[in-house]
Amino acid sequence: MNLRFEELAWQETPLGELSLRRRHDTALDVDIYEVKLGDEFLMSSLFPVAEIELAHLGLAAVEGDRLNVVVGGLGLGYTAQAVLAHERVAVMTVVDTLDAVIDWHQRELLPVSTPIVTDARTRLVHDDFFALMRRPPASDSPFDAILVDIDHSPRHLLNEDSAGFYTVEGIRQAAAHLAPGGAFALWSDDPPDEAYSALLGEVFGTVEAHVVPFANPLTGGTSANTVYVASGRKG
Repeated sequence: MNLRFEELAWQETPLGELSLRRRHDTALDVDIYEVKLGDEFLMSSLFPVAEIELAHLGLAAVEGDRLNVVVGGLGLGYTAQAVLAHERVAVMTVVDTLDAVIDWHQRELLPVSTPIVTDARTRLVHDDFFALMRRPPASDSPFDAILVDIDHSPRHLLNEDSAGFYTVEGIRQAAAHLAPGGAFALWSDDPPDEAYSALLGEVFGTVEAHVVPFANPLTGGTSANTVYVASGRKG
């Protein structure tokens, strides 16, 4: 018999109190995994569609095999799991600033943790992804795809320290880490933002804002997220 509610992990972090919870929704008859930061809900396993599409759309913009992929933000693991579903991927590095989140998966607390941590292509790195993008790129191992799911959107940030990432200079710094023909993709909880697409267009030749709809059992209707995909780095 399922417990109606269980707190699987809790930790104080520089961003506030972080907790991983599992609750059983009797109406849907499913276990739902949720992450809270303070009083704010960050993510839910009830809505993984756009996180999964972040991987598929981002990798669809890249040709070739033996791909080197970096994922900014581990979260519940759906983007990472979707990346590993692509046989073309040789290495996947997932960077998360919260060591607690990495620990959840290493302890295999989440439904997709085991296939992520047991895949030899996976590298879980405790680091500040935004700081990593500001550093000089490693010339011997550029990324074929950069996939980002950290902030709510380019306008709604978890921490104002990441604001520079969403400027032209921040986009250029990230693009410098891409191999020729590489692609940048970003998840957003907001509708397509023309201003952000324009910023991406100053750095990349091709920019698409994909609206990803998904069924919302809480409202009985349809909700949507946005996945930006940019490729063809200029200069």
